Amino acid sequence: MKYKDIAQKYGVALNTVKSWKVRYGWEKNKSKSVHTKPEKVCAQNENKNGLQETVTNEEIQEPQPPGLTDKQRLFCCLYVKCFNATKAYQKAYEVDYFTAQSAGARMLRNVKVKKEIQNLKQNRLNREMLSEEDIFQKYMDIAFADITDYVEFGREIVPVMGTFGPVILKDEETGTKIEVKKEVNVIRLRESTEVDGTLISEVKQGKEGTSIKLADRMKALQWISDHMDLATDEQRARIAVLKSQVVQKDEAKGQAQDWKTAIIEIAKRRSKKKDGRPN
Repeated sequence: MKYKDIAQKYGVALNTVKSWKVRYGWEKNKSKSVHTKPEKVCAQNENKNGLQETVTNEEIQEPQPPGLTDKQRLFCCLYVKCFNATKAYQKAYEVDYFTAQSAGARMLRNVKVKKEIQNLKQNRLNREMLSEEDIFQKYMDIAFADITDYVEFGREIVPVMGTFGPVILKDEETGTKIEVKKEVNVIRLRESTEVDGTLISEVKQGKEGTSIKLADRMKALQWISDHMDLATDEQRARIAVLKSQVVQKDEAKGQAQDWKTAIIEIAKRRSKKKDGRPN
């Protein structure tokens, strides 16, 4: 098969196929018993100057990563597209969902399969001019985004509005008109120049004001969990710190809830004593 045919069949770039040739040491039209020169197909094309030039198309054997079957190689190619072992196994082996669910997980534990997947991942990243660190960092930003980076919370004094505008009262002693005001909670969006807009999935204006929605945190956390092999040592350390902070916040919330429950229980007991009821 030609380079371009192999690339098209497995859904990879032409450069990926060429890298396979170098990595696995393939030889064109290799034969164990007979050594012959690669067959060449020559076509005479005439260029704009009227001169003829020879175009040579050389066919090579289909890529064969050592130790992998055709279906295993197909599984690897499908997996780097969807990152779903069950779906990749279903398509590669044409089996039912439940069989693929267990077999796909086992396939990912195969050392040679894992190595080939890593090679395909790296080739894909190189083709798109992205580093593994860049992609992993983006998912970290999504997973641990803080809403206060995008909005400001606070309280402020505002006029009380009536049917015809601000409510005005008159001081009976002095005759002075006083505008009635109240304290309310306010939320302000930060300037677009201050935030990372790539982490915002939705901004909408409603009757009750403007709201924003950040990218799905749970999906990002799941992606990170599935791709920890892409993380640098520094990123692993940062994730450990961020996780510990989340745990501490959750524990603090739990303690606050327990304290609140205890206070309510004491208040109920006191109320019963005042009413003359037994505890």
